[in-house]
Amino acid sequence: MNRALRLRASFRTVMAYARHRTEEGIVSSRLNPYIQFDGNAREAMEFYRDVFGGELTLNTFGEFGAADDPAVADKTMHAQLENDRGFTLMASDTAPGMEHKPGTNITISLSGEDGDELRGYWDKLSDGGNVMMPLEKQMWGDEFGMLSDRFGIGWMVNIGQPR
Repeated sequence: MNRALRLRASFRTVMAYARHRTEEGIVSSRLNPYIQFDGNAREAMEFYRDVFGGELTLNTFGEFGAADDPAVADKTMHAQLENDRGFTLMASDTAPGMEHKPGTNITISLSGEDGDELRGYWDKLSDGGNVMMPLEKQMWGDEFGMLSDRFGIGWMVNIGQPR
């Protein structure tokens, strides 16, 4: 797998799995937008935090050793905003070697621990679509895959390990 694809998969998933808590307990799967920015993800996510409230977690490429270029070290590898109303928004800056293309910079993230459920979604979404990265075990321990469905919508599926 080429470096750009590895880096894209890595930066989009290193922090992509987080448990979503409700009054009833832990939700096993979640679906939310994932926005890719052209170098201003931190600014955008701080703005969204001001709009929606909630807790913002943010990690840089440098924190994960994914930046060969010092100019990239402070860029956002993964950000996640969650509020008490159940809103979750994930984002990142465009990874080195990847093209930022407004209009195609939003992907839907589907994540959780229920492997059977998530693999079922994967199978249905990939039918007639284009698999860019097969759903398989990754270096961080989770199963992860990326695809575009038959309508051209980008999906990331991450099956986390039970905690």
